[in-house]
Amino acid sequence: MRLLDGKALGETIKGEIAEQVAAMVADGERQPHLAAVLVGNDGASETYVRSKVQSCERVGFASTLLRLPETVSEADLLKTIRNLNDNPDIDGFIVQLPLPRHIRDQAILQAIDPRKDVDGFHPVNVGRMTLGLPSYLPATPYGIMTLLDRYGVETAGAHAVVLGRSAIVGTPMSILLSRNSKPGNCTVTLCHSRSRELPALCRQADILIAALGIPGYVTADMVRDGAAVIDVGITRIPDASRPSGYRLSGDVAFDQVAPKCSWITPVPGGVGPMTVTSLLLNTLQASKRTVSS
Repeated sequence: MRLLDGKALGETIKGEIAEQVAAMVADGERQPHLAAVLVGNDGASETYVRSKVQSCERVGFASTLLRLPETVSEADLLKTIRNLNDNPDIDGFIVQLPLPRHIRDQAILQAIDPRKDVDGFHPVNVGRMTLGLPSYLPATPYGIMTLLDRYGVETAGAHAVVLGRSAIVGTPMSILLSRNSKPGNCTVTLCHSRSRELPALCRQADILIAALGIPGYVTADMVRDGAAVIDVGITRIPDASRPSGYRLSGDVAFDQVAPKCSWITPVPGGVGPMTVTSLLLNTLQASKRTVSS
């Protein structure tokens, strides 16, 4: 068993980005600039956005964090997005999900200029990704593809099983794995809550992507010997013994499953750091204006 260490790989890639940014600045170009909009005070969102801001500092990006109250209206949030769309100093920006219930996610995501949509959620970018055209890839699937590529996990001809069909991870993951590219060229089975015989389907996987959000769902009896297992899940479990008051759990029962795997991602330290790294890669791409709407 070998770890797909997203934390270590993310640091390597951040170093590569920092070198590119330093060269750009030396040539008289401005720093890439990433903005984030955070609505409310969700603990997990706060942690994730803070990580993004720290990562921007690490690679030499400029960053802006816009905090809005939980009670902000959809109209006012849309006004904030229009201002970011029109700001020539902002290369890319994200609106951190989840949003309060009174705000429609899709109304917000579709208001973002596709050329600044570095989360890769706008329908224009999703469509371009599906067609294999230049686009901003959704950050988590992009990070997983980078892990598979940089660690040399063979994907061509492999059977990949994806647990979870969300628009953020599962569905784009299935598209990217099936594309005629490297990594890619997988035969893909996309599973969900109504899929029958899920354990049997999982046992067919050469590459198993778990993105259900159910702690410890994937157990040893669901994994074939030698499979590569990617754990996307990260759930806060109350734990009074920890200073934080919680521990983090993935969708995979790591201690059970790891001995059977050729490769496996840890939680934390696997997919999460690569999601942030992918956001930086998309922002660097945006600053170079290499993707058009």
